[in-house]
Amino acid sequence: MEPFKSNDKLFDLVNKNHNLLPVFNRFGIRPGFKDKTVTDACAEKNINKEFFLAVVNTYHNPVHFPEEELLSFSPKLIVDYLQRTHEYYIDYFLPKIEAHLNKFIENNSSKDLKMIITFYDKYKKEFLLHIKDEEENVFPYVLKLLNKRDEGDDLMFTISFEKEHTNVEVKLSDLKNLLLKYLEPAYDDNDFNEFLSSLFQFEKDIIDHARIEDKILVPQIEKIKKTK
Repeated sequence: MEPFKSNDKLFDLVNKNHNLLPVFNRFGIRPGFKDKTVTDACAEKNINKEFFLAVVNTYHNPVHFPEEELLSFSPKLIVDYLQRTHEYYIDYFLPKIEAHLNKFIENNSSKDLKMIITFYDKYKKEFLLHIKDEEENVFPYVLKLLNKRDEGDDLMFTISFEKEHTNVEVKLSDLKNLLLKYLEPAYDDNDFNEFLSSLFQFEKDIIDHARIEDKILVPQIEKIKKTK
């Protein structure tokens, strides 16, 4: 699968993968593209073109992860993107999943419904706590460390996302497996499919999100700490 390039038109990128639209939105790029290329849109929005392409290609192709290139970008760029992604999860994606869940529940007579709701509620609570910790502790630390680097002050804080990411991903996988393997088939097929599809889509997004945190942000910060 060929990666997208700077002279490719935004229209063509979305035609090849419409799931990139939310990624575009995180950079402030919205449809109404006309014939703008990636270069045109990034210049118009004052976006780092190479960073935009690296992120878009990572989401487009599961096996594409330009680790060396991503490591070259400023941690401030990474943090800003991750924060926008958190906003997308909280303001849009979780409500979308819950809308599908509620519709699924309305047309379901399965005795397993309470278990599904409880499982989802626990997953959501843990996921939101994870995001809250990043927003209130990790990201401010990263930005403060970057400022203090120039001042020579020392800050002691160990960043490790990987274990928490694994826990969150495993619980989401458990929820999907519960639905696929053990749920009594007393539901509307279309409602079930929409709910499950939203979980699969969410899972893919948070796995890509976690890779950027684990493989890019953490090494960047550890490198800054060593060179202080």
